[in-house]
Amino acid sequence: MSLDIARFLLIWGIGEPVAWADLPLVRHRRRKNRFSCCVVNTVGEMVKVKIKKLVKLLSLFVTSATLIFLSSYWGSAVIALPPPEDTPEEILRTQIIIEARSPIDGKFLTPAEYAQLQEQLQVVPPPKLDPKIRDQIYLLRLRKTLLQFFPFLNF
Repeated sequence: MSLDIARFLLIWGIGEPVAWADLPLVRHRRRKNRFSCCVVNTVGEMVKVKIKKLVKLLSLFVTSATLIFLSSYWGSAVIALPPPEDTPEEILRTQIIIEARSPIDGKFLTPAEYAQLQEQLQVVPPPKLDPKIRDQIYLLRLRKTLLQFFPFLNF
């Protein structure tokens, strides 16, 4: 495309001002110079374009390599070892638990108090709910289940 434009300019004598009397002579004389100049300029432009493309490709490569390197570096924090003050799980499994919590109110108990509470719960089971309250809870659970299958019902 650039060569076509260069040829057009050469043929029509566009560029430097030329006297009308010298026009055929000047065109003939300058044709090689203008054409060779245009070709050299065009080749120079093509080299510049190729260099620009090469620089863009190189910068894209460097940028992507940097991003990949940084993303792998950021991910290494996830793979890191636990802090040294953290007790390993193997040691925690072998430890004997000497404190316990009450199943009733969640308070801390000594092993003797915990054993005594367990005996009391086995001998005297916790009181049962009133049958009316138990029926109400059953109906509420049934209603919740039915509303999941039939959401358009309002009962």
